[in-house]
Amino acid sequence: MPGFSLRRALITGGAWLVAFVFLAPYLQMLLTALKPGEELFRTPPTLLPERWEWSNFAEVWNVAPIGDHLRVTLIVATCSTLLVLLVAAPAAYYTARNAYRGRTAFLLLVLVTQMFAPTALVIGLYRQFVALDLVNTYAALILVNAAFNLAFSTWILTAAFAAVPRDLEDAGMTDGLGRIGVLVRITIPTALPGVVTAVIFTFITTWNEFVVALTLTNSPDRQPLTVGITAFIGQYEVQWQYLFAASLVAVLPVVVLFVFIERYLVTGLTAGSFR
Repeated sequence: MPGFSLRRALITGGAWLVAFVFLAPYLQMLLTALKPGEELFRTPPTLLPERWEWSNFAEVWNVAPIGDHLRVTLIVATCSTLLVLLVAAPAAYYTARNAYRGRTAFLLLVLVTQMFAPTALVIGLYRQFVALDLVNTYAALILVNAAFNLAFSTWILTAAFAAVPRDLEDAGMTDGLGRIGVLVRITIPTALPGVVTAVIFTFITTWNEFVVALTLTNSPDRQPLTVGITAFIGQYEVQWQYLFAASLVAVLPVVVLFVFIERYLVTGLTAGSFR
């Protein structure tokens, strides 16, 4: 066949197969969320609902305070991301533009901190925030999430800022801009893909965080969505239709956000190098 390529067909087929493997669990979640309660434990189980309960997605907002949990998640994720950007950008800019002694060791140390799992530190964090009287507050969640994402963002931004030509910054300083002005008006806009990468990774990681939020919060009005949806898991019963409906509500904003910034994310991950 004209234009037919076996290699291209195999690659396309493999890509669709991988996509199906990743999307299959979400499809199962959607189908389960659309089942009425009496169909969930029917034997033998059926893949498709016999009666489509679209109302489950409306009822889940009343069965549990999903709106409050979503508000908390948005506040914590947004504030944590802004705090990380505020701290990581100057640190990364200084590291990228100054070949000081121990810079490589500093960057490796920053990367090593990513090896510490939140689960291993959660008891110490809880005791510290109890001493500071910050348990069950927005500040605790924001500070912890910002701290856990600061290292990776600094690493990404250092690579992105190092790829920005110095001539652009020199021209800006000739026109009267200071270091902060050069960073805000020239370096960050030029390295936008790297900045977007750091922002998105921080936002998504904070959005999906569970262990620290479960430990540091104990009231529904301070619990993010990842913790709030566990209300559908009881001691003797699990409301699977509401659990999966709430889970899809939690996933959807991140998916929509990723669709809009995907091109910046790929560019940011591949841009920059250390010299």
